[in-house]
Amino acid sequence: MNPTAQSDRELVDAFLQHRDEETFLVLYRRHAPALFGLIRRELGGDSGRADDVFQEAWVRAVRLLPDFRWESQFRTWLLGIAFNCCSEARRGDRRTDPMEEHHEPAGFSDPGKRMDMEKALAALAPGYRSIVIMHDVYGFTHGEIGNALGINEGTSRSQLSRGRDILRKWIGERT
Repeated sequence: MNPTAQSDRELVDAFLQHRDEETFLVLYRRHAPALFGLIRRELGGDSGRADDVFQEAWVRAVRLLPDFRWESQFRTWLLGIAFNCCSEARRGDRRTDPMEEHHEPAGFSDPGKRMDMEKALAALAPGYRSIVIMHDVYGFTHGEIGNALGINEGTSRSQLSRGRDILRKWIGERT
């Protein structure tokens, strides 16, 4: 069977059984764009740091793959690993509450400039940013977010609401 036509589960099983590079490359090519995009957004657009975290996320995923229990989709599990790697990468940057460190994005004060959602997301505090991206961009449920970030569903819901409120405020100031 053509490896690109196989499901993620079939590919993972084949990779774990044979450690075949071709099988891994199919998984990698299938999920790398979403993984890198998420990491870059999480790190506020810093592509250099994103490259390092991207590599770490894949290394960690391969190491943890034998323990993956298929309680979620493979991509959801992989993105959860990426979020954890991003959190670890940002840990040294934090000096205050990660939910309170946000600033108005550059250029938002000039109503003549077009709003850039990527800049707005990058300007959110890391905690809000993570939840907004996980929920609104990637479609994670609050339960999945809670599992990935080690928080309860209620915290995920409230932080999503607060993050959205901040974005609405920035957008409202421009209209």
